[in-house]
Amino acid sequence: MVVIEPEPDATETGEASDASLSRSVDAPQGGSCSDEESFEDALTEEQLREKALKQANDAKEEGNNLFRTGQYEDALLKYELALKIASEVTSSVDVCSMCHGNRAACFLKLDRYKETVQECTKALELNPSYIKALFRRAEAHEKLENYDEAIADMKKVLELDPANDQARKNIRRLEPIAAEKREKMKEEMIGKLKEMGNSLLGRFGMSLDNFKAAKDPNTGSYSISFQQ
Repeated sequence: MVVIEPEPDATETGEASDASLSRSVDAPQGGSCSDEESFEDALTEEQLREKALKQANDAKEEGNNLFRTGQYEDALLKYELALKIASEVTSSVDVCSMCHGNRAACFLKLDRYKETVQECTKALELNPSYIKALFRRAEAHEKLENYDEAIADMKKVLELDPANDQARKNIRRLEPIAAEKREKMKEEMIGKLKEMGNSLLGRFGMSLDNFKAAKDPNTGSYSISFQQ
């Protein structure tokens, strides 16, 4: 499947700086000693949050560098560290979603497609408009032969970005493959049912050879007739 190269997403740093500055500027003037102490405590917590966010972004960037040099297992550990900091300390949805997306990129490179799907799903739960995660999950679904799921992800990309030619091409390519797989599954199911039916009818001296199945070319459904 030809998709956008699963390059880890760029680090976004300093997203809390402006918010911190506005709080410090809007500090209450005067007031009791206890009010001042509470403000200092709140400011300290915000400073700690900024520091933790920087640590999370630094760990994510280290993971990106490891990814670029093909060290995917080590990159996974760095993204996991960034996730731990971001989720437990800063509660940054953006950082967490990107780390899940980048872990998915690593698993995709390692041919661990089930883990890729899981990480992309986590990323999309945090950021439903994460197009890279949709592409990565679609590629993993295709590798797992989950063609209908891959098509669904590409259709979601088109909902978010109607001009995305890559998603449109992937849908056109995958739809006949998905239809062929569905037809094959139908034939396999009919074969299994036939084996089971012959086992039961054999007790009465009959077999499913007495029953003929005819497929309707318009609807794809089957009709059954009995013949002596």
